[in-house]
This record gives sequence, structure tokens and C-alpha cells, in this order.
Amino acid sequence: MLEKLPRPTDARVLLGLGDDAGVYLLRDDLALVQTVDFFTPIVNEPRAFGAIAAANSLSDIYAMGATPLTGLNIVAFPQKGPPGMEVLSQILAGGYDKAAEAGLQIIGGHTVDDREPKYGLAVTGLIDPRELLAKKGARPGDLVILTKPIGTGILATALKAEMDPPGTEPLLIETCSFLNDKAAAVARRVAAHAVTDVTGFGLVVHFHELLGASGLGGELWLDQVPVLPGVAACLEMGLIPAGTYANRDYAYQWMQIDAAISDDLLLLANDAQTSGGLLMAVAPERAEEARLALREAGVASPAIVGRILDRPGPLLLKPGR
Repeated sequence: MLEKLPRPTDARVLLGLGDDAGVYLLRDDLALVQTVDFFTPIVNEPRAFGAIAAANSLSDIYAMGATPLTGLNIVAFPQKGPPGMEVLSQILAGGYDKAAEAGLQIIGGHTVDDREPKYGLAVTGLIDPRELLAKKGARPGDLVILTKPIGTGILATALKAEMDPPGTEPLLIETCSFLNDKAAAVARRVAAHAVTDVTGFGLVVHFHELLGASGLGGELWLDQVPVLPGVAACLEMGLIPAGTYANRDYAYQWMQIDAAISDDLLLLANDAQTSGGLLMAVAPERAEEARLALREAGVASPAIVGRILDRPGPLLLKPGR
């Protein structure tokens, strides 16, 4: 559908629909980075949902290597009836909490009357375009690092069904509200060749997008991918979101799947994430440096999960390295 829309004609538009955020050149050493995201609650605690939504909205800014500057609230909420204005106040407070942590100034917003609550932000950041991170740029032999564990979509589905393992909601809140700023700083420090963030399309699709932008193939080593506690039990109970099935079905066309990979593992690799980690292609001689730097920065479970091949091709899903 997006292919049918007119493309920007202004040469100052450096990146548009094909990347994590739009980038507009102001001068040789300064560009605007803009993105927008909002969604329905994935946890029960309103303030935590606001913080998660804000962290998710900021993620694309960090994936580009930019510094967040200003934000606009985007709110859909029922004007009358449950859940009530106090809940909305708590959602917004959570958003402001996370914005303050990120140094983001919320300067306005827009609200619509909607039966189903939704919240997020339109975020503007700044970057020197010479330091821009993007999906394009991965090189043959690069190792690929993932900075957060996957499985948030599956756990959120279990929580909604009230079939979640003990501790699921605090785990989701901790994971999804954790900013990607520290991961982005490490990506810049080790001169990552390509970066994207892992969100609703899941790990496989976002890896594929990085490969497609770079014109190369790659391998994903599923035994190296960090997974949140409790996800395996939820998979056994069939607690899988519709978006995860849709991601898998969409990805079949360009995945090459090892016969040893189970259906559950394939679904997990395609699980729709909320406020997931960064996926970065790093020169092999700097990959371990990057992983250790991420750990030192407080990123809990960074892992080397794949590599970039020296030719175009599908994404090879392998059980191990």
C-alpha cells in the first residue's frame, strides 16, 4: 500500500518510509529525526502502560542514533464511562515519567474520544547526519547483536487471558519500559554498520528488513536468542497473539528454515514485540566488545544472535551457530 503513495521530492529528506524514522536535513551538521507510535495497553497498571508506550515511541529515535528533543502525546480514550479520567491521568503520568528519564520535553498532544484506550507519542529528535544509524549498511561477516530478550507478545497475551506465569506483569513492565538509549550509545561507540529496533513485526521480519536494506543475506541462530522467563510455558498452552501468527505467515516467503526448528520456536522468532531491543550489525572484531559494553551499561541480556553473509539471499533460520 505504501508503495502507491507519493515519495518525498525534497532532497533534504534523507530517510523516509523505508526506515525506522524520517530524517530531514536542516544543515550539513544537523538533521531532524521524527517518528510516531501508539497502541493499546499490554499491562493492567495504567502508569506502567504509559511508561511502556513512551519507551516504545522513543525507540525509533534511538535506533537512528539520535537524541530525543520534543514529544506530542497521542491519546484515544472514552470521554464517558470506564475506565475513567483518573486512569487516563495515570497513563499520562507514566508517559511523563519516561519522557523525563529520556530528557524529552512533551510540549502538547491530541486526544480523541474512543472506546478502546490507546496512548503513544510523536517524537522529534536531532542528529548530526554524519553519525546517522540506519537499516542499510551491514557488511559481509558482520555479527548481529540483539539487546533485549524476546517473548513480550506471548507474555502479554497470557496476561490478558489471566493465564500468565507468576511474575509476568512486573517482568513485562521492567523489560518494555527499559529505554534503548544505552544500547544506542554502544552502537555508536563500536561504529555499528546497521541498526534497527525489534517491535511489532518481530525479530525475523526486522532482521530481514536490515538485510534487504543492505542487499545481503544472513543467519539467525535461534539457540543464541535471549527469551523472557515464562515464554516456553505460554507457548505450550498456545497463548500466542494473532500478530505473531501473521508475522510468521508473512515471513515464510523469504525465510529458509532448518528442519530441526520446531513450530513453537518459529513462532517465538516471529513474536510481535512491544518496545523490543536494538538489532545491530557490528564488525566481527568488535562484537564481543559491544556485548560486554552493553552489559556494563546495564543492558541485561545482550547476545550475538547471527551474522551477515557475503551475498544476497534469504534469512537462514538455524537451530544453532
